[in-house]
Amino acid sequence: MSTSKTIKSALISVFHKDGLAPIVKKLNDLDVTIYSTGGTEKFIKELGINVVPVEDVTSYPSILGGRVKTLHPKVFGGILNRQDHEGDIAEMQEYEIPQIDLVIVDLYPFEKTVA
Repeated sequence: MSTSKTIKSALISVFHKDGLAPIVKKLNDLDVTIYSTGGTEKFIKELGINVVPVEDVTSYPSILGGRVKTLHPKVFGGILNRQDHEGDIAEMQEYEIPQIDLVIVDLYPFEKTVA
């Protein structure tokens, strides 16, 4: 049984963007579809790389000051589905949920933000 997987899509949403550019460029070179949000989406666009806004996937805007963007069934379904399960595959097609193979996220500094 092979454990390798081809990455065709990635969700990238980070507060700290240090070191992100080479990763995004490599994913772009590999023709990976990149989904992103807010500041990360802007960062990727400024690199001249195509990015799909998460809002285009969810048909739902970023809310609560930008803190809630990816908490949506179309995002989590894309991450948590079983790619070898007929029922999951059918539901993904029925609800137009894109496959997400790679997730790159970090958390914004909660203490600093609350202060």
